[in-house]
Amino acid sequence: MQQKRIWKQIDGVLLLDKPLGMTSNDALQKARRLFSAAKAGHTGTLDPLATGLLPLCFGEATKFSADLLDADKTYVARLKFGIATDSGDAEGRVISTRAVNFGETELQALLPRFSGEIQQVPPMYSALKRDGRPLYELARQGIEVERQPRAVTIYALELLESVGDEAVLRVACSKGTYIRSLAMDLGEALGCGAHLIGLRRTDVGRLKLEQAVTLETLAALEEEKRSVYLLAPDALLQNLPRVDLGEAECEYFMHGNPVAAPAELSGRCRVYAGSSLLGLGEVREDKLWPKRLVQLAIA
Repeated sequence: MQQKRIWKQIDGVLLLDKPLGMTSNDALQKARRLFSAAKAGHTGTLDPLATGLLPLCFGEATKFSADLLDADKTYVARLKFGIATDSGDAEGRVISTRAVNFGETELQALLPRFSGEIQQVPPMYSALKRDGRPLYELARQGIEVERQPRAVTIYALELLESVGDEAVLRVACSKGTYIRSLAMDLGEALGCGAHLIGLRRTDVGRLKLEQAVTLETLAALEEEKRSVYLLAPDALLQNLPRVDLGEAECEYFMHGNPVAAPAELSGRCRVYAGSSLLGLGEVREDKLWPKRLVQLAIA
């Protein structure tokens, strides 16, 4: 008889190297079972066709998962020119085939036009909603609706490789940037069309792919040894300023009350008592208010 799994209170952040062809939720559930974590969540999804850095949260770290949704991202994208698909990636239906009549010099010269703050039209195959329905549901029914351009920022757009009708780009961008749309727009600007045939995420905020682990590596370890790959819950908050509270302030703060804020500090911050994370705070009108507190800080 199969032994009943005992779910445990696991608190931490796992940087997973998501494999090709797996949804982010499937990756989350597999990782959750490997750690027997009672509570788990992710910080934003990666398409099944994308690989790379997928930060996952367990236990108290899930309270901060939304804080990484706004983080900047970096990708390595492989584009194929001359073929355009309805989805902008290799899973889509081919809608046009055109000759590729440009070289590396022309592609390199085009990149500055797509750098900085640009206007980007989200693809139909996206999770954005229209009248409560995801656009990808409409797209699968052959329905296309008008999408308003949105401002996104491309901080860096670097050509890493160009061979024949394929190119590899490094893209550092703001939240809400669609790399598929970027590929499609580049292809149209070059007069031949293009689609995405590979995408790997290397950075989410300050988190790096070099720190990530695969599901296969985790599965090969005994469960108690997998915790070496868990980061502390505050790994998601390292872009915020740190505030340290004294004993009296700590007790007041942990009971939901504001305390005096350090001079010249505004907005959100991570709050500690010694080496223990208390939670997320927010400075308003010279007061530091508790925003999200962690239970493990009370121990």
